[in-house]
Amino acid sequence: MNHIMRYLAFVCFLLTSAFCSAQTGYNFKFKVTGWKDTTVYLGHYYGESTYIKDTAHVSAAGEFVFDNKKALPHGVYFLVLNKNKIFEFLVSDNQRFTMETKQEDYIKFMKTSDPDNKLFFENMLFNMERHKEAEPFLKVLQDSTLSEDQKKDARADFNKINDKVMAYQAEIIAKHPKTLTATIYKSSQAVKVPDPPKKANGNIDSTFQLRWYREHFFDNFDLSNDALIRMPRPVYREKLKEYTSKLFVPQADSVIRAVDKVIALAKKNEETYKYSVFVFIQEYQQPEIMGLDAVFVHLYDKYFATGEMDYWATSLKKTLKEHADRLRKSMIGKVGPNLIMQDANFKPRAMYDIKNKYTILFIFDPDCGHCKVETPKLAEFYTKNKTKFDIEVYAVSSDTSMAKMRDYIKKMNMKWITVNGPRTYVGPYSDLYDAPTTPTLYVLDEKKKIIAKKVPIESLEEFFTNYEKFLKARTASQAKAKTPSKT
Repeated sequence: MNHIMRYLAFVCFLLTSAFCSAQTGYNFKFKVTGWKDTTVYLGHYYGESTYIKDTAHVSAAGEFVFDNKKALPHGVYFLVLNKNKIFEFLVSDNQRFTMETKQEDYIKFMKTSDPDNKLFFENMLFNMERHKEAEPFLKVLQDSTLSEDQKKDARADFNKINDKVMAYQAEIIAKHPKTLTATIYKSSQAVKVPDPPKKANGNIDSTFQLRWYREHFFDNFDLSNDALIRMPRPVYREKLKEYTSKLFVPQADSVIRAVDKVIALAKKNEETYKYSVFVFIQEYQQPEIMGLDAVFVHLYDKYFATGEMDYWATSLKKTLKEHADRLRKSMIGKVGPNLIMQDANFKPRAMYDIKNKYTILFIFDPDCGHCKVETPKLAEFYTKNKTKFDIEVYAVSSDTSMAKMRDYIKKMNMKWITVNGPRTYVGPYSDLYDAPTTPTLYVLDEKKKIIAKKVPIESLEEFFTNYEKFLKARTASQAKAKTPSKT
């Protein structure tokens, strides 16, 4: 997995390099009283990272200029002096402006010729003043010795101040809707969900609000505005994750529909198109929730295999293909490929020869510290539940040493089938089953269909109990459906 992470980190840098604009360039003239004879850098945000874009020399009078024939992409930028981030400012349509301030207080003394930045700094001053007003009330609210009733007045006063801030931002959005300042504040506002309507029978439509919220989730957040990628917080990534992880059932089909909808909205802009795809590729390459690796395979098939992402991701495509192809062979619902390897007696043992109702494929490394913790847990589970659930374990050692494998079997009391992975008759197991780390665990049914993967060993008993209940319920449902109704 390290190779794909290196590629993704490299691509994250590449994402920032292809800026294009119809403007003739930028020219930012600064004067900071108190600075002299030093070097200052122009930095910018991109997702969760920061980058240096330009360098300027500060004169004895504190003056310096950033100038280039190529315009900058919109977003929040900042100055860096002596490796410290000094203050932020906006870059939007107007890219030729002046900024003048003093070292004593960069925000308070800021003067600028750019209307957008004027709004931006005025709002910062306003917020600083409101924060001072709110401090005494915050102290009361954070005092654990006080009861909720004693905090009542402080909470009311604090809410009034918060209302002032929200009203101030709403006014900016209403009066200056085309500014980046307004875009930033609007993007942070949650949509207001209406009350649910009543059905014809008079009952409340209980699913209305969730459906409405899904449909209008991005009303205040323009997914095709790449300026939102260049914010102090990774708000774009956070917004995508909130939508897909909190508003949809964590099942592959449901998440895939949500992901495709987001990408379709982002596709209007090449920068947001590639960034949204990149975010989801990172999110689902090794998902925490079982079964969502199918989302990664879908992303590769739809956006990379088709050539959609060739305009920026040709160097990444081969690595993504290898990972997707490995995942697609071992996804939940697929029949797991057969493994044939030598056991401790050099005898070939095929996983498909196992006739038990369930097979646990356990891939381990004898030198792996985590494996030494988890293997005894599996041995205990196996002893207790082998007959109860009709289970066999097919354990694959990733190390070439047969001696190490024999010692490990004895030490860990492994009474199941254990084979040496490198001594294989079907090729590397890593090409057939996704196992980037050890230990890795798969559960297969009697037809060798994969029904679970990477289940924590301490949760195996609960998993099998619930799965057995599911099978019984499904069988009963199917039998009921086949039974002819009486007339």
